[in-house]
This record gives sequence, structure tokens and C-alpha cells, in this order.
Amino acid sequence: MPAAAPKPKISPTIWMILLGLAMMAGVSFMSGVGDVAPIPYSQFQAYLDAGKVKSVVVNGDSIRGTLNEAMADGKTQFTTVSVPRDLAAALSDHKVEFSATAGGGAFATVLSWIIPPILFVGIWMFASRGMGGAGGMAGGLFSMGRSKAKLVAPETDIKVAFDDVAGVDEAKAELHEIVDFLKRPDEFGRLGAHIPRGILLVGPPGTGKTLLARAVAGEAGVPFFSTNGAEFVEMFVGVGASRVRDLFEHARTSAPCIIFIDELDALGRARGASAMGGQDEKEQTLNQLLAEMDGFDRSAAIVVLAATNRPEILDPALLRAGRFDRQVLVDRPDKIGRVQILGIHTKKLSLASDVKLEDIAALTPGFTGADLANLANEAAVVATRRGGVDIGMADFTAAVERIVAGLEKKSRILIPRERRIVAYHEMGHTLVALAIPGSDPIQKVSIIPRGIGALGYTMQRPTDDRFLMGLHELEDKMTVLMGGRAAETLLGSDISTGASDDLAKATDIARGMVMRFGMDKALGPVALDTEQGQFLGQPGAFWQPRRFSEQTAREIDQAVRTRLEAALARAIGILADNRAALDAGAELLLTRETLGAEDLPKVKMVG
Repeated sequence: MPAAAPKPKISPTIWMILLGLAMMAGVSFMSGVGDVAPIPYSQFQAYLDAGKVKSVVVNGDSIRGTLNEAMADGKTQFTTVSVPRDLAAALSDHKVEFSATAGGGAFATVLSWIIPPILFVGIWMFASRGMGGAGGMAGGLFSMGRSKAKLVAPETDIKVAFDDVAGVDEAKAELHEIVDFLKRPDEFGRLGAHIPRGILLVGPPGTGKTLLARAVAGEAGVPFFSTNGAEFVEMFVGVGASRVRDLFEHARTSAPCIIFIDELDALGRARGASAMGGQDEKEQTLNQLLAEMDGFDRSAAIVVLAATNRPEILDPALLRAGRFDRQVLVDRPDKIGRVQILGIHTKKLSLASDVKLEDIAALTPGFTGADLANLANEAAVVATRRGGVDIGMADFTAAVERIVAGLEKKSRILIPRERRIVAYHEMGHTLVALAIPGSDPIQKVSIIPRGIGALGYTMQRPTDDRFLMGLHELEDKMTVLMGGRAAETLLGSDISTGASDDLAKATDIARGMVMRFGMDKALGPVALDTEQGQFLGQPGAFWQPRRFSEQTAREIDQAVRTRLEAALARAIGILADNRAALDAGAELLLTRETLGAEDLPKVKMVG
């Protein structure tokens, strides 16, 4: 039998307003509204002189009485307010109709002092509730200092388990141990071990840190408080610290439990790191978090689980032992992990027989779990758009191109001269890559414009995951990047702006070789650039002074320029020795617009 629907609750503010209106109605009723007719005092005197008054009741200045016969309106009862006798006599002598106004008595006076404050308080409470937001721990003006964390019910709100997370086996094993610790604390504590206080999930964006936290909530079966670092930061000093205290108070009453703080860097940025000032609120909030984590009762089974992709900016006090005891790296998946992730995201898709997840994983090195989920969805969209009955390998390849290079811009029509330059440019990349042993294989070459500014593209995807690269491999990559500019140089026309992205990438490689990897013999094994972000790849703050001299800066610029010029000269040499293949490949590309790996001309290695 379905449960009865709960009766709607009436707000206390509404009750106050209704009470005030009822009291005002009572005052109006007592003032004479009903079967009693108010009459002027002069008319009362006329009735009295004519002998029509049967009885009266005098209450101060108020006179209430009954007539012997009905008045013109059919009423026999009347009320009036007396006028001083001397004044009444004078007014009667001059034939003037006169009356007085009742003062209302003590009760009406009291009501006049009560009703306005009640109405004011009711309106103020209604407005304050609107300002504070409704519902949960965050409602009302007086609850501004309460935590906004959401208490998640794992059995109803969470549908994710560890089986739904793939590609991060080491992180899953670490978190699975925490879940077992919460479920069986006695078994884990028989040798004196205690539950870790904090676990920090670090890694690039999109690798599944929040998904792992949801899986922990689904597996643990204990109260799970979910929030993010931005919810603690307010413009009022002290509000964030109050919310931290409130969150941990709720957690202590619900232990064993898990507190999950997403985007911890919004709350835990290093104190005093900002040169702009105005950090009182953030520092107080961080100090309160540090105090709460250090003040845990060891017997209370409370675990703080946090996630961030910017661990390099966190306060060192957060990362010390005793607070976030463990840091779990959630990195980009390797090839085997990508196959497992694709298996999860393609489980509900209708795949053709030619689709092999291993081949898709080989095309997507560096993709995160979020990227692979987007890839599966894009492939389904491509297959739906072409009217297919299932999703084929060509749809996944098109989806990879769409994600990596952008949407096709067939409406962008190039003039013949620009189209020819683009064809030679892309074929230059292709032939240089084919001529250098060990280069990543070419998957596709096209002169169809894509994305915002790409007039063509050469898809070169590695077949294996690489974690280290040698000096010669980096030089080969720069040479391939310079292949487009080298082809334009051999074409004899003016060099174009089409190589801007290639030059930027090649310059980044050369600068990294010189400044970060210590690969330049003249400068030696010195790391001159150590301020780059760990996962986001962001450079250090622009106001930080450089830690090398002007002479060293000049040597760095010269070393970078020398390496780029050497890569360009090498690419020009390779294409000059294979000029016939360059011309034939460019003409074929102009004719067909897109070439696959099987269509590329075979170029033999030249000495």
C-alpha cells in the first residue's frame, strides 16, 4: 500500500500574518461593526429629547444604547461618543450637527503596539529565508555558517561501485582498503593499526577522481558527506571556518563516515602565497580545517577524502603526515586501462563486428577516462548521423579526428594558391615522418579545414604508451613539426602563417630540452625552469623573478634558436632528396583531399 502523501506544512511566517489579520478584524468588530449603528452625538441628543431612548450603557466617553423604535436603517441599537456638555449645548444652540471619535480603549491601544512589530518580524523572517536559501543545512539567514555538505545515502543516491571504475587499479586497491577498514575496524586494528585520517586523490582533470569517490560511497555503506572547496569560501570573514566546524560536528555524530571534499585547492591553497592580499577568510578557513583534522579522536572512524589536480599549490601543513596521510595518484590510463574503460562505456552501444577496442585504445594515447567516454558518445553520434544500424570502426576514427582536430569546415573554401600551399605543407609533415625511423605512424592526412584555424591536419598517433623520451627522439619530433615549413620553403613561394602551431610546439620542445631536461651541453645539466604546474602544465606566476642571469638568458635563447634551425635544415634536406615524392603526394592530396595510411607514397630512407 503506497504511503500517504505528507500534508503540506504552513510556514510560521504565514501563521503570524494570519494572526495579525485576525486581531485587526477583532478590533474592527469591537469598534461597532455588526447590528449596532454608530450615530452622531447630536442625533443621540435629539432621540433623548424625543423620548425614544430605551436604555444606555456608558463606558467612559462611549455610549451604547437601545431605542424604543427602529431607525431608518432598521437597527434599534446604537453607539456614539459623548461630547463635553458645555460644547454640546453651544453647538445645539447654533443648530450644528456634532459627533466625537472613540479613542479605542486600552485593548485597542495594546493591539496598536503589538500588530506592527508582528507584521515587521514576519516580513523580515520571510526576506531572510529568501536571502539564505531554502532547504537542508544551508537554509535561512541564521544558517549562513552551517556546512553545505550533502549527506549522501549510498543505498539510494549512489549507483556507482568499484566495478564501474577501470584503468586505475592501484588507486582502487588503495581505496578498497579504506572501505574494508571502515567496515571491519576491529580486524584491521588487531595489530595496533589505526584508520588513516585523510586520503588525497591527485591527478590530471578527467581521470576519474570524483568517480572514485562516488564508488567509495557506494561500497562503504556508511554516511558520506559530499562537498567542494568553493562552498567554504565566502566574502564574510569567519563564515568558512564556521562551516568547517559544523561539517565535522555532523561527521562526529555520524561516525563511522566519510567526508569528501572535491577541488581541495580552492580551500587549501598555501597561506601567504597570494600577492594581492585579502586572504583573511581563506586562511581562517584553512586553519580551521587543519585544526579539525589534527583534533580527530583516534577512536572516531572518520576519513577525509579529497581530490585536486593542483597539488603543487596546496599548503604544506595539509600534506604532512597525520592529516592527509596518503596521496593516491589517479593518472591517465595506459593502453590496457583504456581498453577496460572503453569496455565500460561501450557496454550499452551497438558495435559492428570490425570494432576492436584494442585498436581504438592504440589510437587514443593520453586520453583520460572522461575523454574516452566522450569518444564513445561521439562515435555513436557519427553513426546515427550517417544512418547506420551499428557503430563501426570508421565511426570511432572519425570521432577521434573530431576530438583531436575539431569539426570539419567544408564551407571554408580556400583559393587554389592557398589550397596548394596547405597540400605541400601537410605532405611535408608526412614525408619527413616516413623518412625518419622510429617516428609515430601516420594515420591520415587531409586538407579539409577543421576546428577554428586548422586548414589541414596530419594525424600521427603513437602505437605504444611512452613515459620517457630520449634526446634524439625529441629532435626527431621537432624535425617532423618543421616538415610543413620546410615544404613551403622548397615550394618557392613566400612562407605562410600556416606553421604557427608547429613552431609553437617545436619551440616548447626545444625550450624544455634546454631549460628543464638539461640536454644542452653548453648550459650543462641545470634545471632552469621548475615552476611549471604538475598536472595542468601551467607556467609559474609571472611576477616571480627568474633565477638566472641575463647572460644565461641570452645563452638559453641562442640554444633554443640553434636547435630549431637545425631541425628545419634537417627537414629541408629530407624533402629536397625526395622532391619527386613531395610533388606527387601533394598532387594526390589535392585530388582526393584525404589520404589514409594505405594511400601514402612509400619513401625510402635517404642517407
